[in-house]
Amino acid sequence: MNTKQNFVITVSRELGSGGRTIGRKLAAQLQVRYSDKNLIEGLMEKFKLSSYEIERIKGKKQNWLSDLLEVVAPVPNSGSYIGFEPRRGDEWNSQGVKADDIVEAEAQILKGIAAEGSCVIAGRSAFFVLKDHPNILNIFIQAPLEKRVQRVMEKQSLSEEEAREIIVSVDKSRDTYVQRYAGVSRYDARNYDLVLNVGDMTDDEAVACILKYIKYSDK
Repeated sequence: MNTKQNFVITVSRELGSGGRTIGRKLAAQLQVRYSDKNLIEGLMEKFKLSSYEIERIKGKKQNWLSDLLEVVAPVPNSGSYIGFEPRRGDEWNSQGVKADDIVEAEAQILKGIAAEGSCVIAGRSAFFVLKDHPNILNIFIQAPLEKRVQRVMEKQSLSEEEAREIIVSVDKSRDTYVQRYAGVSRYDARNYDLVLNVGDMTDDEAVACILKYIKYSDK
């Protein structure tokens, strides 16, 4: 990956591994835009975006996504993270919109974000959606089950049994999603440039490890 040109870093992660936090902190360190499920779904909800609506808006205005992102998720300029939380009560009515249409809309938004400039994108099968990007680094964050269970318990105030059930369910649904739309298992290491087990690391140590990898792979 060449950091002197526009780049994309995708972060796939296991639930409870801390991958989302690691992705946010990595973006802040690199001072680039961060995108995850909250941003993508928030954009679709707040601005009523389906794949059809995106095409309609694009036909009217060339830089529609650029303008939108500058309002809801500007690029940090001092190592800070600026997130986007959609306003509750302004619910996106997805009735009548097929799951495949939503996935296509997400893909179009991801490609648009990548085209706007360097960024870190967590989840949403970005490693596959953006596979043709000329300057991309794909990362997978994993952790031992016990650490994942503990983190989910703390983050969501759940019992150990509830946390384990959620992890099993989410692991299965995420892999099913990726296999359906990408045709591969999300656990196949060949999808990624770097697979990082963060079991013995803090989030900041994991970020430092990734930054070191980027430094030595930069070309």
